[in-house]
Amino acid sequence: MKDQWRLIDTGPGSAAFNMALDEAMASDVMRGASPPTLRFYTWAVPSVSIGCFQRAGEIDLEYCRCNSIPLVRRPTGGRAILHHVELTCSFSGRNNIPVFSGGLLRTYGSLSRAFYRAFRGVGLDVEIKTRREKGRVLTGSPLCFQSVSYGEISLGGKKVMGSAQKRWKEGFLQQGSIKLRVNPEEMEKVFMDAGRDGILSSMTGILDYLPGLDPADLKERIREAFEEIFEVKLTPLRVTDSERDLALDLLKKYRSQEWTFRR
Repeated sequence: MKDQWRLIDTGPGSAAFNMALDEAMASDVMRGASPPTLRFYTWAVPSVSIGCFQRAGEIDLEYCRCNSIPLVRRPTGGRAILHHVELTCSFSGRNNIPVFSGGLLRTYGSLSRAFYRAFRGVGLDVEIKTRREKGRVLTGSPLCFQSVSYGEISLGGKKVMGSAQKRWKEGFLQQGSIKLRVNPEEMEKVFMDAGRDGILSSMTGILDYLPGLDPADLKERIREAFEEIFEVKLTPLRVTDSERDLALDLLKKYRSQEWTFRR
């Protein structure tokens, strides 16, 4: 009998709540209260997330404030993302599951293969980066989508999905942003030292290649790919009361100046 994992689609949420719920779900998965979980979500308004260790000063904070663009610091690493027309995914797992027991890069690679299969399944001629680079070899840009790291997926030589992972002793949380459309004009205003030409040459949106693609079809193909790659059954379920209560508590952290501007 196949292991039962959980699929949750929470739809649009605020920047702070999206991060709080991801951490809350990861916490319950790690302590065994919830099964490994794939979550789909979107953003209630265009929002900027920065990596856990990234400097907030790489963002034009005044522009974001004047244009009501929320800024949130993720629990995961990586660089900044403008979340707008996209599908966001997170996966919470435990380290005692054999396929995830080999550390960050092996876990990252395993999850990337599932997304790679899903993209191929909807007709996208994507590529996956298999070479491991040493050090910060790509760009000094604050944007996540202006570098392609091990296990990440590109389309036509341009990055289409950015992911980052946070690991604890018992498990991990991986967050991923799948671009449907790219808005280089807005990105140029939000991110310091990010030029329009550089944005256009380094990232792309899925709908630029498949304009008729329904995001619901992409989500279904991701579900199927996870079931195939990991040989499990993904069951649609809801957020538990425990997870929602913890998320509401963590919301204070993700809304706080202390967390957002810690760097």
